[in-house]
Amino acid sequence: MSILIGIIGLLAFLGFAFLISNDKKAINFKAIGIMVAVQLVLTVFMLNTSIGMLIVEKVAGAVSTLVGYGHEGVAFVTGGIMVENGASVFFLDVLMIVIFTSALLSILTYTGILPLAIKLVGGALSKLTGLPKVETFNAVNSMFFGQSEALIAIKGHLSKFNGNRLFVISTSAMASVSASIVGAYMTMLQPKYVLIAIVLNMFNGLIIASIIAPVRKEDIDEDAEVTTDELKKQSGTSFFDALTRGALDGGKVALIVASMLVAFIGIISMLNGIFDATVGHTLQELLGFVFAPLAFLMGVPMADVLQVGNLMGTKIMANEFVAMLDFVNVAGGLSVKGEAIISVFLMSFGAVSSIGIIAGTAQAISGATGAMVAKFGVKLLTSAVLVSLMSATIVGLFI
Repeated sequence: MSILIGIIGLLAFLGFAFLISNDKKAINFKAIGIMVAVQLVLTVFMLNTSIGMLIVEKVAGAVSTLVGYGHEGVAFVTGGIMVENGASVFFLDVLMIVIFTSALLSILTYTGILPLAIKLVGGALSKLTGLPKVETFNAVNSMFFGQSEALIAIKGHLSKFNGNRLFVISTSAMASVSASIVGAYMTMLQPKYVLIAIVLNMFNGLIIASIIAPVRKEDIDEDAEVTTDELKKQSGTSFFDALTRGALDGGKVALIVASMLVAFIGIISMLNGIFDATVGHTLQELLGFVFAPLAFLMGVPMADVLQVGNLMGTKIMANEFVAMLDFVNVAGGLSVKGEAIISVFLMSFGAVSSIGIIAGTAQAISGATGAMVAKFGVKLLTSAVLVSLMSATIVGLFI
């Protein structure tokens, strides 16, 4: 029954995207069908075959090993600060790792290893689906870089894009996560779901955006392509420059996330108190009721729908880190399927705050581009949420 509900959920999410499409006749159903099929095969392979599970386990283990190296640097700087009862300090154990992974990502970019891999995978995806090269490149690029960095990497092309192409680009950026903070996510979520979500979000970002804002063939410049140099030059002028820039960028991200968490968690706590005193339910409990129907459509067991709906609402209204911290406190009370589905749902930048980030980045690149992106802000958030719903539901089908 849960599988049937999940299938109905997938059709409902795709149907809603079709309903709000601004050019239904231009939708490339062949490309969408191919990407859905590829996702299903990949998910079965990663979750239900011994070889796939081994690969996911090895990749997760490699990431954990890298995070361990980062902890060596944190321990040196902090002097091995001990906390009473061995409690975890989020800033030290999670956020400071972002500095190490950001530096590593910058080095891989400068050496050309990562840009080449992104270009090859993006090119293969373009040939497989028939989608434009720049869009598929950006979708793959967004798997590794933050939403702002992903847009900056293709800034030379954005001024030539119409609204639909900008929408596709922006959706891929918002529906992704940054590889620099994947290590931090893995301290709160099961690593296998983090890795699976990254891949599925790439496909679903293209699927949902291509339904809502399809790109017509006459709007595509077949010769337009992103070069690896466009990515490499962002990382620095030398190996040590790349290392330094990456570390500093990671430090900024860690401080920004820490500042946002202090503000968001404090505000949510205050609102919970106000709502509890006035209506007898906290804000998060009310969000649970609002998003419970969507949780049900994703295939979440009935016993978990309110708690999962709560986490979904927190993530969309605040951000993924706030929701993940709440998830850590309740994970033991969720079913295996409920935990898998919400883990994948939380793995994206799809939140209200991201609208400003995307629009602000586009504005910095070009005033006209920024104005265009700002116009479809709410629709962009809707698209990103649909991506998360799709990815989470697909995983739920095989748990």
